[in-house]
Amino acid sequence: MALPQDHRLRRNFGAVYQRGRRWSSPHLTLCALYSSSDVRPTRIGVSISTKVSKRSVVRNRIRRWIHGVVIPWLPRIRPGWNLVFVVKTTASECNYEDFLRELEELLLASEVMSGHS
Repeated sequence: MALPQDHRLRRNFGAVYQRGRRWSSPHLTLCALYSSSDVRPTRIGVSISTKVSKRSVVRNRIRRWIHGVVIPWLPRIRPGWNLVFVVKTTASECNYEDFLRELEELLLASEVMSGHS
């Protein structure tokens, strides 16, 4: 399942890296930048290097895991954010349950996502 078109961050990763705040977990880093001037839907990008795995199958599986977890949470995520999930090299040994837990912890710690359903 792919992210909806209006929730995809295709450019401006550099702006999020430079001006955004960072939160880390063992396998992921979240870079978040709030854009108060224009209230558009939250846009999400995933940065995953070939250092994580040389095999594109593994990298794409991790990217699909992140998208698959974030899509149901989109209504709980406040609008106006640009989010970039940076996958660390240790992520190739991580399982799906760990990703789910870490993603939720990062989004709650950054106060991007409300804690209530």
